[in-house]
Amino acid sequence: MEKDIKGRGIKDPKVLEGMGRIPRHLFVEESYRSKAYADHPLPIGEGQTISQPYIVALMTEAVKLKSSDRVLEIGTGSGYQAAVLAEIVAEVFTIEIRKSLAESAAQRLKDMGYKNVKVKYGDGYFGWEEVAPFDAILITAAPNHIPPPLIKQLKEGGRLIVPLGSIIYYQQLTLARKHQGELLLEQMGSVAFVPMIGEAEKKK
Repeated sequence: MEKDIKGRGIKDPKVLEGMGRIPRHLFVEESYRSKAYADHPLPIGEGQTISQPYIVALMTEAVKLKSSDRVLEIGTGSGYQAAVLAEIVAEVFTIEIRKSLAESAAQRLKDMGYKNVKVKYGDGYFGWEEVAPFDAILITAAPNHIPPPLIKQLKEGGRLIVPLGSIIYYQQLTLARKHQGELLLEQMGSVAFVPMIGEAEKKK
């Protein structure tokens, strides 16, 4: 972790300590456990991946989390990013569109003792209106636009990060801050994420 995360400029001690506490090998299939701590994505089934540790750290640091924050994650996957968030903030709400992944992630996070994470099976495009608003939103699959329901559910002054773009496996990591109801955008470089499916696909 020193070389791959700290060595590449991640400075937030909350992020470094949180990721250091998590046994990442528990979030990947057994056949990939020997590679669990390498800095690259790994398959988790259903054509999905667990993001490389550096990108998880980068996205988590970028939204400048406080211990009192309530955070929404779109794209639970294996639950690893949700666990990282849960080490730092008060409450994590995470949505997964693939039922089998949602169920296995929920069970995994429960077994690991995370009481401040709630997992929902559903389409993250629409967010989680009944528990909104959120201090920060992390989208871990790529849409070609920022879903309007998520903008609405982000608090004034809140931060949102998303791999934005319609080219498969090539997007711009985009950081947004809500100011007077509008999003101020900042590009953070190119990334490769799986496409966001569901409602996001219909809006292309």
